[in-house]
Amino acid sequence: MPAVIIHGARDVAFALEVAAGRPLALLSAPGAAGYLGVAGFLALLAPHGALAQGILDAGAAPGHALAALRAGLPRVVLAPHVPAWAAMAALAEGMGATLLATAPPALDLARVDFEAPRGRVHLARWLDLP
Repeated sequence: MPAVIIHGARDVAFALEVAAGRPLALLSAPGAAGYLGVAGFLALLAPHGALAQGILDAGAAPGHALAALRAGLPRVVLAPHVPAWAAMAALAEGMGATLLATAPPALDLARVDFEAPRGRVHLARWLDLP
């Protein structure tokens, strides 16, 4: 599933509009759990009904990763060097979620001009849309 890095509500709306119902992962910026928080990330996704598409990057903070899993996010990124990684991965699996050691390849929407037609074309190409 193609992924995009979102930084705000506008990014979420733009990505979902261009994807038009096709599969899309909405990835936070690296380590965003530390400054945005789980609640902040959920607040970006919830108005669009996109919680199932969210992937929060917890960096090296297992506490943030645990909070994200408990909040119902299906995928969370946690740095693989964290001593609790294996235990967190097992916990995630038991919750029906996935703990990722690295973020998936993603287009950073901070680099896409939403106002220009080429911005839509660029995102559509990334999403492999016709």
